[in-house]
Amino acid sequence: MPYKFPAFMTASFSRQTPKSGESTAPEKPEGEGVSKAGDSDERRVHQRFVARLHGEAYFWALIFNQRLALNDLSLKGFSLRASPRLAPGTQFDFVLQREGVPDVIRGRAEVASVFGNQVSFAGCRIIRFEGDGEERLRDWLVIHVILNATVRISEKDAAAIVSGRSLV
Repeated sequence: MPYKFPAFMTASFSRQTPKSGESTAPEKPEGEGVSKAGDSDERRVHQRFVARLHGEAYFWALIFNQRLALNDLSLKGFSLRASPRLAPGTQFDFVLQREGVPDVIRGRAEVASVFGNQVSFAGCRIIRFEGDGEERLRDWLVIHVILNATVRISEKDAAAIVSGRSLV
């Protein structure tokens, strides 16, 4: 029987099983800096996880000397509230932080898309990590999956979820 992922492990969009001929792509309003519904520029490889723990912001990014709460996070990217400085194509250095943990991850990212209606978010693709940042991010996400699980989950299963394909 295939493993059914709990709801907390889904990305920031909800996904429903399509009826014949329906798309599962989230609807996005058309406009400048916003992908059109059905555009194929969003190709997530890894599952994104909501960047909150017990309802509070848990992952943060220091960008342009500003500490911003992340909306979601994966091994290859993250999203956060958009700003005029985060236009599609913009590259920037970042420092990722976990709430209450002194360890940080440094790297460079690029804004892949801007989406949303009343509140806009910038979807960012990680271009490179400094040092062992990619391995530490994997560890952070495994811990995050275990802490958010509503059922007991092994570290091996959590690592498989983090490294596995995106459901969105």
